Amino acid sequence: MARRKKHEEHLNHEAWAIPYGDLITLLLAFFVVMYAISSVNEGKYRVLSDSLVAAFRGTPRTVHPVEVGQKAPGPGGESREQAHYKALGAQPQSPLTLVPVTPPHEQLTRRAEAAAEALKKVADQVEAAMADLIKSDQVIVRRNDFWIEVEMRTDILYPSGSAQLSTDAVGVIQRLAKVLGPLPNSIRVEGHTDDRPINTKAFYSNWELSAARAASVVRVLAGGGVTPARLAVIGYGENRPRQSNTTPQGRNANRRVVLVILSTTQSSNGTNPAT
Repeated sequence: MARRKKHEEHLNHEAWAIPYGDLITLLLAFFVVMYAISSVNEGKYRVLSDSLVAAFRGTPRTVHPVEVGQKAPGPGGESREQAHYKALGAQPQSPLTLVPVTPPHEQLTRRAEAAAEALKKVADQVEAAMADLIKSDQVIVRRNDFWIEVEMRTDILYPSGSAQLSTDAVGVIQRLAKVLGPLPNSIRVEGHTDDRPINTKAFYSNWELSAARAASVVRVLAGGGVTPARLAVIGYGENRPRQSNTTPQGRNANRRVVLVILSTTQSSNGTNPAT
């Protein structure tokens, strides 16, 4: 008796389509959910659309463009972001507040005006502290928007040819130290002489004498409470006379020590005022 042939099972070559269809369905559902909870920024979309149209076809076609950042309105005229916060029972974040920025040149102008006003107050204090010496013309105070000069004749400070301050001179410098100590201004102490040459064991020339006299004033200022970092010593010798050295009065006027009190703007940028 003949044996029946066993038929081979039919293989389904389209079985992959079932899980693939499920995957596509899940992806579709996922993107639908994502779109449903997203907030479409119509403003950005229109700006992008207008930019593309302008680049490829000419002028934009939007009659009333929406500004960037404007949200599409939701139910009741509120944006979707506001509706989202309302549904959660929370308050939406406040929009960014733009603070006007002062241009740099205006900031510099205001700073310079404030520094000049502060320097005027310093000059008033110095004049009040040196009032008796100003009246007797032994001290001269010169005002400027950028610095103050306090000029003292050396005949009230030192003996001839010496850099050692007299007892009365120390008291005068200490008065200035009380005024200048609490302030932030930098101070240059400049020594000047007449044109008569000097050549001693202590001072080889007028350069050394003028610098030593300025240094002696700086020591008293520092001892009276002025921060040493604010102080500088300069010796000009006979090279910057105020008057002619041909007369005794002129030579006496040229022998001087000058305190240059700089404005805070000059102190910060290291500007050197002309003497």
